[in-house]
Amino acid sequence: MLRRAMTLNRLDAERLQRLIDEMDDIDEQRLTGTLQGKLDLGIVFDPQELPASVVSMNTQIRLTDPGDARSITCTLVFPHSLDSVQDGLSVFTDLGADLLGRCLGDCVSWPRGDGSRQTLRIDAILWQPEASGQFHR
Repeated sequence: MLRRAMTLNRLDAERLQRLIDEMDDIDEQRLTGTLQGKLDLGIVFDPQELPASVVSMNTQIRLTDPGDARSITCTLVFPHSLDSVQDGLSVFTDLGADLLGRCLGDCVSWPRGDGSRQTLRIDAILWQPEASGQFHR
């Protein structure tokens, strides 16, 4: 199955590349491989040109489980911001890495510990820095 390229903000891509280059832990390297693939294959826009429907860094989104309609709200952040963002989700988690560059309406899926899969749909982009004119956050 072919997957479309992810859409990324140029500044986010540059910051993520610097963080990836500094990683050396084995567990971190597994996740950085996912992020590196997005950076290598993603379509990169200047922040001012990023579509408002794209999940970029510091975007607050609502995710809904299509199976039971439960929803959560989270903000995609760099690891150093986790303590200062109440609903923060690190881009260096499986879910965070998968959300980066996704669009409103996309579904993300990852394996659970019991072998089943968890699926969530991006139902709302509640706040995106680029859409709010915050291009250098």
